Amino acid sequence: MKRRTAREKALQAIFQIDVSEVDPALAIEHVLEDAPSNEFLNQLVNGVVENKGTIDETIKKNLENWTIERLGTVDRNLLRLSVYELLFCTDTPQNVVIDEGIEIAKLYGDDQSSKFINGVLSKIKQQL
Repeated sequence: MKRRTAREKALQAIFQIDVSEVDPALAIEHVLEDAPSNEFLNQLVNGVVENKGTIDETIKKNLENWTIERLGTVDRNLLRLSVYELLFCTDTPQNVVIDEGIEIAKLYGDDQSSKFINGVLSKIKQQL
């Protein structure tokens, strides 16, 4: 599985966990749709779940005129996924993480999502 695909599947799983409070293992199993397990996908989903407090605090500090609760569910969870990668996956270049976040936002978010994601992630990158 390509890393982009793993990120998209991770977003779908994290979305399910956020909305339905489903167990992470079940969410991963559901998004895989009988495809073989993927280590990167598992790392992303479990990493976001395990570090959600730190991730959400980082996001909250970088939101202007928004609260994390008011964000659209796709945007909120895409930010969680991308911030997890920025903070904890040091093997992936920061610009790659931001570009991937923007591209996935174009697919799953609304018309403004990619600009919003870019702004927040760029702000966080400057602080790292």
